[in-house]
Amino acid sequence: MNQEVVLIVFQVVVLVLAFSIHESAHAWTAWRLGDPTAKMLGRVTLNPLKHLDPFGSVLFPIIGLVYGGMLFGWAKPTPVTARNFKNYKRDDILVSLAGPASNLLSATVALCLLILIKHAVAGGSVAVITAMALAHHYPGVSTENLPQLFPIALFLYYVILLNLILFVFNLIPVPPLDGSHILRHFLPYRALQVYDRIGMFGMIFIMLIGGSFIFRIFLTPLQIAFDTFLFSH
Repeated sequence: MNQEVVLIVFQVVVLVLAFSIHESAHAWTAWRLGDPTAKMLGRVTLNPLKHLDPFGSVLFPIIGLVYGGMLFGWAKPTPVTARNFKNYKRDDILVSLAGPASNLLSATVALCLLILIKHAVAGGSVAVITAMALAHHYPGVSTENLPQLFPIALFLYYVILLNLILFVFNLIPVPPLDGSHILRHFLPYRALQVYDRIGMFGMIFIMLIGGSFIFRIFLTPLQIAFDTFLFSH
């Protein structure tokens, strides 16, 4: 199988898993805080069929792959009935944070596992370094005579990359992203009315104009920090 096809398959699998964990985290947190809506709809699950959105989870990532851009997107929003919360503001913020927090936690767990592979498995260091190089599309990377655990290292490194992307992306304070659900609790009433009307227009603006800038400012330093920690430990 062509190397590029293999890399795409790995990314798609990791992205679908990341979506499922993200939305399940929203649903589980809401349920624990008193709102059973998502739980009753079967959203406290890692089954991707319960979470995937035709546009955000399929079409948008495909467009990113075709044009060689960043592979990311979004899943079907988790339904929340906020009146079920005991403390509306606090609990709604916690539910909103649960999704991005699950992505950051997934990336951190993958980082720890890669460090373990580096030091505890024969050929682990070579597998991890090669996985990093392939994921970043460095030229001239040799894939010959790699350890058998190389696919695991590649999978885990994509878990880091794609979950960090989703972590930063979802915290952008533009409707309907998680960051907007947090920011809206701190806006005065009139500003909130305008803010809620932005809707998907804000998302389109971010994608067309401000997305690359935001990712450079927040995502790049985060990725560098994870890579540095992986190299130095």
